[in-house]
Amino acid sequence: METKRKNIDTSDRAPKAEPSDNPAESAAAVSFLITIVFLMVMVPAILIIYEGELTELITPGSVGMVAGTAVLFFFAVRYLIGRFIQSRLEAVYRIMHTATDSQRKGNMASVEREVMEWARSKESEIKSLKASELWRKEFIGNVSHELKTPIFNLQGLILTLLDGGLEDKSINRMYLQRSEKSINRLISIVEDLQTISRLESEAKTLQLGKFSLRKLVAEVIEAQEVRAEAKKVTLSTDGGKEPFVVEADRTRIFQVFANLLVNSINYGHTGGSTVVSMTPFGDKVLVEVSDDGVGIEEEHLPRIFERFYRVEKHRSRDSGGTGLGLAIVKHIIEAHGHTVMVKSKPGGGSTFSFTLTLA
Repeated sequence: METKRKNIDTSDRAPKAEPSDNPAESAAAVSFLITIVFLMVMVPAILIIYEGELTELITPGSVGMVAGTAVLFFFAVRYLIGRFIQSRLEAVYRIMHTATDSQRKGNMASVEREVMEWARSKESEIKSLKASELWRKEFIGNVSHELKTPIFNLQGLILTLLDGGLEDKSINRMYLQRSEKSINRLISIVEDLQTISRLESEAKTLQLGKFSLRKLVAEVIEAQEVRAEAKKVTLSTDGGKEPFVVEADRTRIFQVFANLLVNSINYGHTGGSTVVSMTPFGDKVLVEVSDDGVGIEEEHLPRIFERFYRVEKHRSRDSGGTGLGLAIVKHIIEAHGHTVMVKSKPGGGSTFSFTLTLA
């Protein structure tokens, strides 16, 4: 018996049920017990009815009739119980499938296998729901924390002004300017959240068109010149001249490059550089945005595209970012059917890469 079990366990097929779990054997066992009870009731009843003529009653013919009746009763009960179990299993099978599979109907092994697969899928679904719930709680906590900082700053500044600071010319203007910064930060967070929400709900409504990717990158670099000069960061593209005409949503791709360049400026070294390179890759173009900044430790890379996720040591709120830039980049690229990746190491800079389809 032990050898047989080993052979079953190491096979590629689904493990067979133990005898006590086999529906056919269970039906037979129940039928046997019911037949025994039937005989225990029938034989005494016959003896009571024919009391006084017992010697004439017990004959080979009568014993054979009783035995035959018991056998017929056994098979009749087994058939009925088997049909009952079969109907219940088929009901479960139909629940798991929107359409009836006539080829599998009545196949007990197939039903058992399907039930096990269904149970595993439900277990996986429960785990996924628990992970989603954990992510939701973490996201709400992050949003609250991000909004709390500028709101409390704004509250303190306004209370100071109301308590007499408004008449003090040495601080009133400065406090109003700080209040404006907190308000602008709140606006940025709300706008970025709205952007992600629209990307999630309108992923299939991208405004696709054909445009030169190189020309678009030049426009983004020009738009970020002031920010880059303040940090003394050099923004440039590779030395090629190929236009790389792609089919994508121009506005959204502009936003992708803007977020990546702003990210490289905010977290790059003063006097550093950021290079945007474009390389043909079959029917696609590979885009890489590389900087020589502080880099990211490997343990943080899997979560770098999460909303509000920060590598606290270098990506502090003092940089002015909302913590949503990379999440927006991820959503936009995935809406185009592509994937954004990151390579980085502490002190060695970071490279964000993705592909776009050539027109």
